[in-house]
Amino acid sequence: MKHSARYWAVAVGVLLSAALVGSQAATLYFSHLSPMSGEIAIGQALIGGPFHLIDQTGKPRTDTDFRGQVLLVYFGYTNCPDVCPTTLQTITNAMDKLGADAAKVTPIFITVDPERDTTEVLKAYASNFHPRLVALTGSAAEIAAAAKAYRIYYAKVGEGADYSMDHSSIVYLMGPDGKYLGHFGMEATADDIAAGVRAEF
Repeated sequence: MKHSARYWAVAVGVLLSAALVGSQAATLYFSHLSPMSGEIAIGQALIGGPFHLIDQTGKPRTDTDFRGQVLLVYFGYTNCPDVCPTTLQTITNAMDKLGADAAKVTPIFITVDPERDTTEVLKAYASNFHPRLVALTGSAAEIAAAAKAYRIYYAKVGEGADYSMDHSSIVYLMGPDGKYLGHFGMEATADDIAAGVRAEF
């Protein structure tokens, strides 16, 4: 049986969608491949959007507060034992490497665990990293809306006070206009992130 090229394109798309069910799907909710992946970008990625949250000082913050800044946006939680603090330290090191250009960049940490990550908890946690880091929390609904805008997967794992959070681990590079520019995976180094940011100046 012969099939058209369009048929095979649709079939492959369906198979890929099925293969990406679960947490890995959240890392690939793009309408194109990131320029940082080394692939050719086609179209506009549907990443980012409005959010209404509260920072570690208790101040209400929205996405529009950061217009004019390049953003490094990361979703995680303070009780994360390894990936989150490692990623935030990598971002901190990248900011240090940027020198004076770091003033044009705002790293943003958005918790996926608002139940435990209060403003007080976030303030103490953020103090371990770069001083420009903005840590955000909010209601469960507000966090869900922000995660949806950034195509982030997260889920509570376990019961009781010692539960953990399964979540996507991606650092998004967002432009001064709030548009998605690219992303960095877990393997990205501070040099990689600094170079990616500098390319936008």
